[in-house]
Amino acid sequence: MLLADGIQGDAMGAILVDWVGLFIRWIHVMVGIAWIGTSFHFIWLDASLRRNAASPKGVAGESWMVHGGGFYHAQKYLVAPETLPKELHWFKYEAYFTWITGFLLLAVVYYLNADAFLIDPGVLDLSPAVAIAISVGSLVAGWLIYDAICRSPLGRDTVPLALLVFILAVAAAVGFTQIFSGRAAFVHVGAFLGTIMAANVFFIIIPNQKMVVASLLAGQSPDPALGQTAKQRSLHNNYLTLPVVLMMISNHYPILYDNHYGWAFLIGIFALSFLVRHYANEETAGKPRRQLLWLLGVAAAVGIVIVAANVALLEAPEPALQAAADSTAAGGAPAPAGPPVQLAEIVPIIQQRCLSCHSATPSDANFKKPPKGITFDTPEQIDRMAPQIYRLAVRTRVMPLGNRTQMTMEERATLGRWIEGRTAK
Repeated sequence: MLLADGIQGDAMGAILVDWVGLFIRWIHVMVGIAWIGTSFHFIWLDASLRRNAASPKGVAGESWMVHGGGFYHAQKYLVAPETLPKELHWFKYEAYFTWITGFLLLAVVYYLNADAFLIDPGVLDLSPAVAIAISVGSLVAGWLIYDAICRSPLGRDTVPLALLVFILAVAAAVGFTQIFSGRAAFVHVGAFLGTIMAANVFFIIIPNQKMVVASLLAGQSPDPALGQTAKQRSLHNNYLTLPVVLMMISNHYPILYDNHYGWAFLIGIFALSFLVRHYANEETAGKPRRQLLWLLGVAAAVGIVIVAANVALLEAPEPALQAAADSTAAGGAPAPAGPPVQLAEIVPIIQQRCLSCHSATPSDANFKKPPKGITFDTPEQIDRMAPQIYRLAVRTRVMPLGNRTQMTMEERATLGRWIEGRTAK
């Protein structure tokens, strides 16, 4: 009776964790949309400002917009208006709640299930406590390093600063892929950059704006440097947004991260995102489109290289799989891989390595329902999922998660031969 109560309690706890994760993810997406939307709008607005002779004193430029059946007229002051308006709208909570919900989601998905999602012994064998400490510490360290770069003398020069921030992002990409599972590494790159973005708002942009407001209330002239610094950090956030969004959805696409070159794909994504965002900002600022099209051309070329390299990597024979599939004849010549494998031969492999999660009644404590509703309880269910088994267990090897059930390369090769024989029919 006690055992049954314990099992029921574990199931209830897992269900509650899933509901908590669902609501956190829902809120994270909503506030993230609000943050990204305001960020994109204000960067666009700033770039669209045009100065004219009729502009009031102190106005840097103005922009006319039409939306939702109405016309809007926005003006930006060089520093601040002479008097503070009675009602002033602030944009900060979108950033704060995006980061808070993102970190909570990181904790629910990756910290509570560190063995399944955060740690991959094939990359680095860590204890959950050490892996979580590295995760949290890296987010803090990323902000401190970035902020130090911005405050350094190089922070006054756009090109060296951009190069150093790019190098920091590359270092994070390389570092995380050498520490965590592929899936966790990509998400951590997004969390790393997202933390920098949210910290920019919390530590720089909003405090600077509050100091400007305080100066106005005291009847003093605000320091122009406060606004310039806030604008610099806001622009950084604008350029970081696209790669962060992609990192946040990357867990659905193991083709990206479950290979030895995930860091290289990340670098390509950084470059492509920068080019696309730079084109949009420059075009809004009024530069002729024909002078900017080369940015989109280079971005498209980078995207094609990323896809082509990924396809080539997945299509090329995996050395370890090839070695397991081929027997070596006398003299070192590779012998044929052998006859096609039948379904009945791979059923025991699937049952031993995959059924703990992908069953109607999973035995893995992390899952009370089979992930994505996929079950391998019968040969028919296994046969129906053959393409996904090949993609996830043979080519990308993302499954089993963290290889917790110790599927061998020989077993993966056997699965590959079964699927190749199956598709050849």
